[in-house]
Formats: sequence, C-alpha cells, structure tokens
Amino acid sequence: MSNSIANNNTFITHDFLLENQYSQRLFHDYASQMPIIDYHCHLPPAEIASNRQFKNLTKIWNDGDHYKWRAMRTFGIEEKFITGNATDREKFLQWGKTVPYTLRNPLYHWTHLELKRYFNIDLLLNEDTANEIYDDATSKLQTPEYSCQSLINKMNVEVICTTEDPIDSLDNHVKLKNSHFNVKVSTAFRPDKAIVISSESYLDYIEKLSTVSKVSINSYKSLCDALLLRLDYFEENGCSLSDHGLSYVPFRAFTDAEIENIFQKRRGKKQLTLEEDEKFQTSILLFLCEQYHSRGWIQQFHLGALRNNNARMTQILGPDSGWDSIGDYSQARTLSSFLNALDRKDKLAKTILYNLNPSDNEVLATMIGNYNDGKVKGKMQFGSGWWFMDQKDGMTRQLNALSNMSLISCFIGMLTDSRSFLSFPRHEYFRRIVCNLFGQEMQRGELPKDFDLVGKIIQDISYNNAKEYFKF
Repeated sequence: MSNSIANNNTFITHDFLLENQYSQRLFHDYASQMPIIDYHCHLPPAEIASNRQFKNLTKIWNDGDHYKWRAMRTFGIEEKFITGNATDREKFLQWGKTVPYTLRNPLYHWTHLELKRYFNIDLLLNEDTANEIYDDATSKLQTPEYSCQSLINKMNVEVICTTEDPIDSLDNHVKLKNSHFNVKVSTAFRPDKAIVISSESYLDYIEKLSTVSKVSINSYKSLCDALLLRLDYFEENGCSLSDHGLSYVPFRAFTDAEIENIFQKRRGKKQLTLEEDEKFQTSILLFLCEQYHSRGWIQQFHLGALRNNNARMTQILGPDSGWDSIGDYSQARTLSSFLNALDRKDKLAKTILYNLNPSDNEVLATMIGNYNDGKVKGKMQFGSGWWFMDQKDGMTRQLNALSNMSLISCFIGMLTDSRSFLSFPRHEYFRRIVCNLFGQEMQRGELPKDFDLVGKIIQDISYNNAKEYFKF
C-alpha cells in the first residue's frame, strides 16, 4: 500500500477527537503514553498462551465480533457472510461494504482507529478498498510482529484480566505465569452459572462443578463447599477479582431451610417461582460476596443486559451471537438492600458497578457514595461505560454523571470487555474523550488552566487509580 494513497485518505489524525489546545496537550503530554490495565475482558487465554498467529484479517477482526455482526445484519447482509460458510475474504468484503454506512456508530471510529494503530493503514474501509486492506493486513498478520502476544505488547498493555467460570482449569493462566511473556494475565471468578438456578442448563452445570471440585453436590451446603474449593483454587493461581453478569441484583429475605428446600426442588426438576429464584440468588450471592471480602478480592457487577432476545436465531447460533439488548430492570432498591446487608456485617468488598441502561447512570453514581467508608480511596466504583455504552456519547454521559454525583478524580478508568485482540485502542478512544471533556471546560474557564493539577487527574483516570485499586 503506497503512503501517498494512505495519506490522501487520512481520517485518524494526530488530534482526532481533541477539539482545542487544552484537550490536545492533556492527551499528548499526559494520557497517551500511559500503560494499559485492561481489568475486564473476554480474550481467550488459550490464544494468548499459544501466541496464536491469525490466518487472516477476518479471523482476528470479524470472528466473534457481535458489534460487527449486528451492523451487517441491519445493513441487509446475509448470515452466510457473517457467521455462515462464506469464505473469509467474502465475509470481509461484505464488512467493507457495510462500514461506510456505520457513520455515527462507534464502529466507524473503532474500525479506522484499529486499522491505523495495528496496521498503519489510513485508507477508509469501503467496498472499493476492502480487497487491498484485507491483503495488506493479512500479509502482516503472517509475521511474528503480529502474533497475539506481540499485538498486546504493541499497545503498551501492562495487565490483562480475563474472565473464567469456576470449573475452568486455569491451565493457560498457569502456562502464561511460567512463560517469558512480559504482560501479566490474571483472571476473574465468574460463578453466574452456579447462581442462576432457573437456567435450563443448571443441573448439568452442577454436575460439572461437582466433578471438577470432587464434591458430591447434593445439598445447598455442598454447593457452597464446592464453590469454596474453586475460590481457593482460583486464589492459589493469582485471582483477586470476581465478576457477575446479572440482569439485576436481587434481594429477598430467606431462611436456611427455605434455601435448602429450593435447591432440592430444583434438583427434582420442578419449576421455581420468581420469589424462590430470587431468594436462592440472594443467599448464594451474599455467601460469595462475604468470601470475596474475607479474601481481599474486588467484586464486579455488570447489570442490565436483556440477553438472547431472538429465540429462533439463538437456537441456531447459540448464545453470545448478537441478540442482546439493553434491559429496563429496576436496580436501585434491591441493589441498595444487598450492599447494605454486606455493609452491616462490615463485609462489603471493593465493588465496581456497571450499568447497561443509561437511565441508571445517576442511580449508580449516587449508590456508590452510600457505601464508601473512607478506608480505601474510591472503594465503590461506578464502572466505565460498557457494551452498548462504550461509545462517545455513552462514555461522556457516564463521565458527567460520575463527575456530578461523585469524584471523577478517583475513577479507575476504561476496560475493553472484548474478545478481540484488536480492541485495545478503545483505551485510547476513551482517553481522548476524557481529555477533550476536561479541555473543553478549561477553555471555557470552568476549570483552572492548571496542567499540573488537571494532567495528574487525567493520568490517574488513565492508569494510576487502576494500578492502586487492583494491585495486580
């Protein structure tokens, strides 16, 4: 690809998203060179450990990317070019055809930012340039500089925290720990499959957990015993975080006898009521969260997703194939009761709350203030804009709510929540948005033109606060 062609079509400029001299200085002098701590993602540890070399651009960029899949479906692209049996080149050409029509969707920015940062490609991706871009990027992907580990190093990543189920062996994390890879790869304990008792696959999952833990799970107590053993195992392998992806945090009063009866009822393959479901989830979540506190772990709650809405296509393609949306669940009352139950016992761990529905921004931004106790800076965190919220408007709204209702100076910053090895420029995207937000207010005289003060806060949000908070 000739530089002249690329330069004539440059879109991702040096000052992309930075609207004035203050924004530009904050980003270039304070934010841009900070390392990345990606404390929540879904990168496959096996691919990092094996240092996978991707066959072509489609394999690393389109496979598994729900954002791209949804856009292509909306644009009228047949499923065979998305998740079907079309060739990898054909799939990419259809993506290239779609990209010009993603204007004002974050995909347009991410696409060109990733092409620029990883492949030094300035061409705008469209139907005419797709073949050239595919060939150029695919050729580079065959070189050692584009293996998984090299791509991670290329983005100045210091820590990656993946997300694993309690039944995971963590073999790949052990392999990485004993390797020469210079990036720390940790994990987060995600026991949702043991919690959501009404799931159709619940009993099958309990059998798997029983096998892995070597505990015969025939009672609620034995279920907790099995989870305790897996918590021990994860902790022995360097884990210090948990993660829960729930529609909402339930809270209902219960007795121990009730919980045992509910568990046995489910073992008997009988349908539970909503009240029984929520009582069980309340009990096991409280049990787990007290464990997190005793171990000095950090707990994360991703709230508000309405998953697998399209039953027909979920049946064909399975979960996590792009059929999820924002849910409108009530969050405040039960979340407050749950956190309060832990705080009453002084067993509330460091907590990060993420919302998927932007209408809950102020709810969570104020909720965290209820349970900060002054013992730890920013103990309770209103998490970064996530999933449908990790775009310019969503991030800005989250940052504004946090600024207005709490202290943005204590914020631990961005995460990718991604399965893609090309997604780390989202940290740069976030930092540019943050710097522009502060820079605009400096220009308007709403913030002092004090780069020592504002620049330090920018660096804290970009990296320092996360470094201190997680202590990886």
